[in-house]
Amino acid sequence: MAPSSDSDLSKLLPRVLIVSRRCVRKNKFVDFVGEYHLDLIVGYGAVPVIVPRVAGVHMLLESFEPIHGVLLCEGEDIDPSHYAADASGGLSSEELDEIRSLHASDATVDREKDSIELCLAKLCLERNIPFLGICRGSQVLNVACGGSLYQDVEKELHRKSGVGAVVEHINYGDYDGHRHEVKVAEGTPLHEWFAESLRPEEMTIAVNSYHHQGVKRLAERFVPMAFAADGLVEGFYDPDAYHPDEGKFIMGLQFHPERMRRPGSEEFDYPGCPKAYQEFVKAVVAYQTKVNSYANLNHAPKINQELEKKRKIIMRSFSLAKNLYAAGLDMPPSKEQDLEAGAEFLESNMALSSQQEIRLKQMGATVRNSSSYAQKMKMTKERGAMARKVMQNMSVEQLAELLSFYDMMGQICSDLLEKKLNTTP
Repeated sequence: MAPSSDSDLSKLLPRVLIVSRRCVRKNKFVDFVGEYHLDLIVGYGAVPVIVPRVAGVHMLLESFEPIHGVLLCEGEDIDPSHYAADASGGLSSEELDEIRSLHASDATVDREKDSIELCLAKLCLERNIPFLGICRGSQVLNVACGGSLYQDVEKELHRKSGVGAVVEHINYGDYDGHRHEVKVAEGTPLHEWFAESLRPEEMTIAVNSYHHQGVKRLAERFVPMAFAADGLVEGFYDPDAYHPDEGKFIMGLQFHPERMRRPGSEEFDYPGCPKAYQEFVKAVVAYQTKVNSYANLNHAPKINQELEKKRKIIMRSFSLAKNLYAAGLDMPPSKEQDLEAGAEFLESNMALSSQQEIRLKQMGATVRNSSSYAQKMKMTKERGAMARKVMQNMSVEQLAELLSFYDMMGQICSDLLEKKLNTTP
């Protein structure tokens, strides 16, 4: 049964979107998502919503609202055209053919999945929606922020590395059992999660690895959290967008912590393995709470209709001024009256903070009224100075009587204003 009211929505668990991966089964395409991801999301208190990799879905993402978090994981190589500036890597056509042959299940390009996931990544970045990228998901995040990828780590990175620096990042013969070491950077979330498993002198853990591509140029907003011995970035995050308790989480992990299990067991290799999902869902829950609080404010009882009408007129005036300011256009005489509401508001509301003044100037709301506003401020300061000079010559009794009078007037004004605001038309 559908929720009966907006208040019911606040009681629902937060929603985490996960894009499926397409494969062929019985000569037909089948969409799937790894169950480990779903188990952890559900276990920590969120609802996974699977976005099917179907043509045109990237145009329908609004239909998946509300979105409280996005988890991207698994999939084929990202179309190099999305990071074209660094895509060539000096690879010959023979080398590219060899890569496609060796990594046949991954080296194909799924442009529809690219479109869906890049749209979701950019949506998260625009709206500060919590985002966790695992493996391909971390690569999508880096590309969405302007970074680039190695089309093939072995050919682009290892062929120029020194002896001993080559790392095996994928082993088809030991898919789940293969591990390689990464060095964890101090002061990062990864360091915090795996602290009890790290030896101070080495700061390393052994991670699984299922990829032949990886981060080449890390986008500027990100800070690395771990490196393989060959220098490949194995984890990164945005420190300005990492406060799970406040609903902030933007992170990419090249390895799969959800699959780091001991042979023949569901027990994790390290206690820190599920922490990425735990902290991610914590951020998702906090983000939902924040969104719901905004929604409650938007649905709060309105002040009387006359005042609401005036508010809209003032907002239109500011908006019009902003557009004129941005476009650098002159105001047609027939439209000048539309700016009057904003001008009058600025003239009658003098107690603006410096931050408010800066914001109004940025909006262009003072385009028409800046000179008169500045003059008004100057006059107010002069009047204040004159009043202070007069009052310095008044006795204590006179000042006390004057203060009492203005206290009484202020109280009367406050009472009448409250009545007017609460009076329905």
